[in-house]
Amino acid sequence: MLDGLRGFAKSWPGKIMGAFLLVGVAGFGINNVILDLGSNTVGRVGDEEISGKDFFRTYQQQLNQLTQTMGTMPTTSQASAMGVPSSVLMRLANEAAIDSLSNSFGLGVTEAKLAQLLREDPSFFGTLGNFDPQVFRAVLQNSGMTEAEYFDSATSMAQREQLTQAMFVHTKLPSVAADLINSYANTTRAIDYFALTDANIETPAEPTEEELKAYLAEHQNEYRTIETRKVRLFDLSIPALAATIDVPEADIAAEYEATSANLTTPEQRTIQQLVLNTPELQTAFAEGLASGATFEDLVAQAGVTPTTLGTLPRSAINDARLGDAAFALNAGEFAIIPGIGGERAVFASEIIAEARPTLEEASEQIKTRLAQAKARTEVNEILDQVEELRAAFQPLDQIAERFNLPVYEVDLTASGAELSVLPNLANDDRNRVSQAIFAAQMDKLTPAIPVTGNAHVWFDLLNIAPVRDETFEEVREEITAAITQERVEAAMTALGEDIVARLDAGETLSDIAMSLSTFPQISSPFTRFGSEDGTIDQVTAAAVFAGGAEHRGTVINQNGEFIVFEVMDSSTPAEPLQAEIVDNLNGEVQNDLFGDFISAVRDDAGVRVNEQAMTNIITQNFGQ
Repeated sequence: MLDGLRGFAKSWPGKIMGAFLLVGVAGFGINNVILDLGSNTVGRVGDEEISGKDFFRTYQQQLNQLTQTMGTMPTTSQASAMGVPSSVLMRLANEAAIDSLSNSFGLGVTEAKLAQLLREDPSFFGTLGNFDPQVFRAVLQNSGMTEAEYFDSATSMAQREQLTQAMFVHTKLPSVAADLINSYANTTRAIDYFALTDANIETPAEPTEEELKAYLAEHQNEYRTIETRKVRLFDLSIPALAATIDVPEADIAAEYEATSANLTTPEQRTIQQLVLNTPELQTAFAEGLASGATFEDLVAQAGVTPTTLGTLPRSAINDARLGDAAFALNAGEFAIIPGIGGERAVFASEIIAEARPTLEEASEQIKTRLAQAKARTEVNEILDQVEELRAAFQPLDQIAERFNLPVYEVDLTASGAELSVLPNLANDDRNRVSQAIFAAQMDKLTPAIPVTGNAHVWFDLLNIAPVRDETFEEVREEITAAITQERVEAAMTALGEDIVARLDAGETLSDIAMSLSTFPQISSPFTRFGSEDGTIDQVTAAAVFAGGAEHRGTVINQNGEFIVFEVMDSSTPAEPLQAEIVDNLNGEVQNDLFGDFISAVRDDAGVRVNEQAMTNIITQNFGQ
């Protein structure tokens, strides 16, 4: 039977049927099976793959930047809500599109050029301000890159730069656009103005009882309490336990004798270095050294700027010749020593002598260290005891008293800010503890909350004050102040409108100001962004520029002052934009055009995404 099927398959009818079957199966997903991306590939743009390793590294960098901005590491769900995965993928897709285009044009980078880029990368500079192989290896290790991966990345970046310069280097901002930008940014105006005060209006009538109640009814959503939970809590951590341990004075003295050498701060020197890369500099500094001239005078006469290496101990200087010379000098002296590119002058501007603290000075530090060392050996045993007592429903304050640990009572809100009363609780842990407390139920045994540093926090929920509308008596004063302020602002606004109408009718600002027993002020010229001295803030400037060259109006400035103004002068810039600013604008135009171009290249090549691989990388390395 099988032989018969094989024979049929080789015949023309069999081949035609096989073709139909292949098309039918393809319609049910065989295309995905054949063309599916590998498990280590997050996406593909044309023929260029986006590897899982590149995605992980870029995603990690993006999270680090957000952490510096937010002050805390965003969770996976928060990062997803902020669009981090898609932005990382789009960035890598753009880079892949550029690489694909560069390869199609046959762009390349020589080894000599790569070496130059490596030496000029400030990320790899050491204390002397030049390339340091140790720093290079450390940076790569911290970023999770191998040297081969770094040079591949550097090659791609160089190819992209070639592509950008070849296609858009001559693209310039149109002169009309430059003139408009110059006019917008550098047009100046000067105003006469004065501030209205409460003395310029009649004192508003006190709101009646009915008005107060009506206001509260209308604005009740603004007068609500927030949920507050009263808790009793304590923490068990090495610092908390160490604070309960008494260290004998004899132990402190013995530890001081044993470790005083480690407490000594080595001699440090503030060092500057100047490369003498011309015969004239070498001659000038050699003659100055012989004649006793100071380093500062020689630098000023030569019009050069030395490199400040910092205030360093001898051990921090890898250049033996530099270190020996710098630490042989007295403060204010300099020496001339050989260097890679010629001679160099080394100057020691300040010397910080070696310092060794006395027993009295070091006592507190040693006591803390010894107490924490003992606490470190006891903390796990005490943790077990606390858990056993907690499981036996022992009151929390009695448990804390047994181990001489302080107990805190806090009226806590969801922000967790009140947890600052716990001296050993890190800021990053407050949110976690607050969430656990607000998830707890009354009269239920609550588990310990693990926090940073192998520490734990226990709490008892004593009371819950739920969200509620504040009563009329609770907010009477606030409502009275709010209505009064509204009436003052309404009166100010009406007076300001009246003053502007009088100005339009031909009265002068000075006459109106005198009638209100105040004096007008004259501003210096300022731009749309305010004055350099801060007397005209950006809010006032925006109001002034909201009208024409004879604009009059009112504005409440950033300090809450009610300002009446009249434009007295308006001047357009006489000079064109500075060359540096034009260059920056040209660069922005080139970048925007290149971005649009690469987006088109990427879309034309087509982007395929392995959602499963991307999700696995995120969840396995950063959690759910």
